[in-house]
Amino acid sequence: MVKQTILHDEHVKLGAKMVDFAGWHMPVQYTSIIEEHKTVRESVGLFDVSHMGEVIVKGPDALKFLNKLVPQDISKLTDTKAVYCQLTNNNGGIKDDWIVYKLKNEEYLVIANASMVEQDVNWIAMNKGELNVDIINESHNYSMIAIQGPKACDLIKDIGVTELPPFFSIKETELLGNIVWVSRTGYTGEDGVEVILKNKDAVELWNTLLEKGVTYGVKPIGLGARDTLRLESAMPLYGNDLDENTSPIEAGLGWSVPKDKTENYNGKETITKHRQEGYAKKLVGFKMLDRGIARHEYEVYFNNEKIGVVTSGGVSPTRGDNIGLAYVKNLDNLTVGSTIQIMIRDKFYNAEIVKKPFIEKRNK
Repeated sequence: MVKQTILHDEHVKLGAKMVDFAGWHMPVQYTSIIEEHKTVRESVGLFDVSHMGEVIVKGPDALKFLNKLVPQDISKLTDTKAVYCQLTNNNGGIKDDWIVYKLKNEEYLVIANASMVEQDVNWIAMNKGELNVDIINESHNYSMIAIQGPKACDLIKDIGVTELPPFFSIKETELLGNIVWVSRTGYTGEDGVEVILKNKDAVELWNTLLEKGVTYGVKPIGLGARDTLRLESAMPLYGNDLDENTSPIEAGLGWSVPKDKTENYNGKETITKHRQEGYAKKLVGFKMLDRGIARHEYEVYFNNEKIGVVTSGGVSPTRGDNIGLAYVKNLDNLTVGSTIQIMIRDKFYNAEIVKKPFIEKRNK
C-alpha cells in the first residue's frame, strides 16, 4: 500500500501531479519543473519531505553505538550540531546516507532516506549487541517541511523563528504555538531550513508559509525540481549515486571520513584501504557537449572502451546545459577536461568531465 504524508490532500488541492516515490504518493510538480527550480534559486520554495525518516538513538552507549555504525567521528559533535555521514556495511559499502544531530548528551536524531528507514532500523538493531542504547523509530509521528532559497530565512523569521541556528545545526523552538525542531540544512545548495514537527501541526505550518510567503515569492516545489536542484549541487542520491557496492571514498565523500578516527566501525578496513591504496572507480561530474540528455544507467565510454555508467543526469535549468554524474574507471588520464562519450539510444554523444558541484553552493 502506498503511503501518504499528512500534507497529501494539500498537494492535491494545489493541483500537484502526484506520483509514487519510494513507497509514498508524492507531488512531482505543481506547475513546471524548470519554473519551480528557478523559484528556489531566485526566491524561496516549499517542500514536503515528510517521507524522510526520523530515528532517535539515545542511552549511555549512544555515542559508542553510532561510532560503530558510521565512518564519521560522532564524538566530535557538540550539542545541537549535525554531521553528514554514511551507514556502511561490513564491506565498506553504503547502506544509506544520513544526517546525524546531537540533540543533547546521550541523545541523537538520525534523518534517513524514505525508502531505507525500515532496513536501516533493522540493520542498526542487529548491530546493537549488548550496548545500552534505545532505538526509537519516530518516522510515523513527524512531518518535515523544507524552506529553501535566498529568501527562505527571511520567511521563516517572519513567521516567528527570530534566531536561526548556524549552518548544519538544529534548535528546538516554538513556532505558531507548537514545539518544533528547526535545522539549518537542505538538499538544494541554497540557504534555508528544514522544520521537523508533529504530524498534527504540519498542515497549519504549510498553509501559513504559503500565505505569509506570497511577499517573498514562495511556491510549493515538487520532487522533480528537488532532483534538478540537488544534481546541480552534486549532492548524491541514494539508490542512484550511492549503493552497497560503493564506498564513501569511491563516491567522492572522503571529506566526510575522518583520517584520525581511532574507533572501529563497519567496513573500516575496506574504506581505509581505498584511501591508502586506491580504488577501481570514481564518481565524476560531466556536461554534455553534444545535444543529448544522459540518464541513469546509460553507458560511458573513453577511447572506445566502456569505462562506466551514468548514475544521475538531466537538464540544468541554472546553467542552461545538460549535466550528470557517472562512475568511471579510476584512470590517471581521465581527469577534469577529458572528453568522454555517453551511449544514448545506440549512438555516442560527447561529454566533458567537469568539476563538482556544477554551480556554486550558497548554503553556508
